[in-house]
Amino acid sequence: MENSPHDSSGSSQSRQEKTINGLALVEAALYVAGRPLTLSEICSVLKTRSKNKAKRLVKMLTQEYASRNTALEILELKDERYVLQLKADFTPHVRKLVKRPLLSVGPLKTLSYIALRQPVSQKRVVEVRGRHAYGHIKLLKEMGLIALDRKGRSAILRTTDYFADYFGLSHDISIMKKELKKILEKDKALKETEEGLDYSLV
Repeated sequence: MENSPHDSSGSSQSRQEKTINGLALVEAALYVAGRPLTLSEICSVLKTRSKNKAKRLVKMLTQEYASRNTALEILELKDERYVLQLKADFTPHVRKLVKRPLLSVGPLKTLSYIALRQPVSQKRVVEVRGRHAYGHIKLLKEMGLIALDRKGRSAILRTTDYFADYFGLSHDISIMKKELKKILEKDKALKETEEGLDYSLV
């Protein structure tokens, strides 16, 4: 017995609903995780073993976000990992609204110094940032944001792939440094503007 046009339409509608539901699940997973997810993790959310299916849905969602031209974006990282994040241009404008920042000011300044100067010796970081930097370095290592390599008696510090992924930066160190400088310059300009506005309101 042949399928009627009505049956074909119903089947097509069913596939479309499954796709929409799949896209929603991928979006929910990326949003809740707040970190890069592997294809395997996305497959577990979709309850499928097909990485091709998961990849197809992520690609569709990525294109959808790109077409929206909003403050959020989905990036494909190396090793087939994907992350939903705020575009770097918007970070300085909304950072003060974050209730629980990733790091307090001290460790964040130490991390910024390491990222901009890497590879840099631990001795040099402590000379510039003070002895409290030992505690910062320990914390940053525990969080997986920096790595320490031993070279003879020296300890050389550098940022990790997780650091680049978390802050939406390039894995290429030279490009990353340029991106960081651009963000810090925007942040500084924004703070100066805010201080000027505060003063004018007094």
